[in-house]
Amino acid sequence: MSLTVQTAALSGFAQTLRALDAILDKAAEQAESRKIQPEVVLNARLAPDMLPFTRQIQLCCDFAKNAVARLSGGDNPRIPDEEKSFPELKARIARTLAFVAAADSAALEAGLTRDVTFPRGPSATVTMTGEAYLTRFAIPNFYFHAATAHGILRHNGFHIGKQDFLLGVFDA
Repeated sequence: MSLTVQTAALSGFAQTLRALDAILDKAAEQAESRKIQPEVVLNARLAPDMLPFTRQIQLCCDFAKNAVARLSGGDNPRIPDEEKSFPELKARIARTLAFVAAADSAALEAGLTRDVTFPRGPSATVTMTGEAYLTRFAIPNFYFHAATAHGILRHNGFHIGKQDFLLGVFDA
């Protein structure tokens, strides 16, 4: 069996997004039981110069969605970064999962050999082959933001662990 975009990236995106969805449930439950306002958790950071928890989840979704759209050459739906609650973040994850699940496998595979141009910062763009974009940019960034979201919760005393992050890995 050859390695495909679906097996190399999309299945991992989906599994990790589902794990983050379950982690959001745990975080919401624990925040409520510990009498912590949701906004405190949603705005928590690992360091002052890092993005807050909410933005980490948004970026995870964006990297999965953007990879699918850019590789397939399809529409890239704009999802405004307006989430201010656990349920809103879960809804964003659900929209992203639906978009990833609807990806055209043949278009994704064809995208590996095409050039992909994407923004890097507010005023610059970068062009890479689809394969380089996926393996050296999209996948690493997706997991960076997923792990950072997990780390923010752990840093703030939430009872989640590695098995929560890996939820679903052994189900396939």
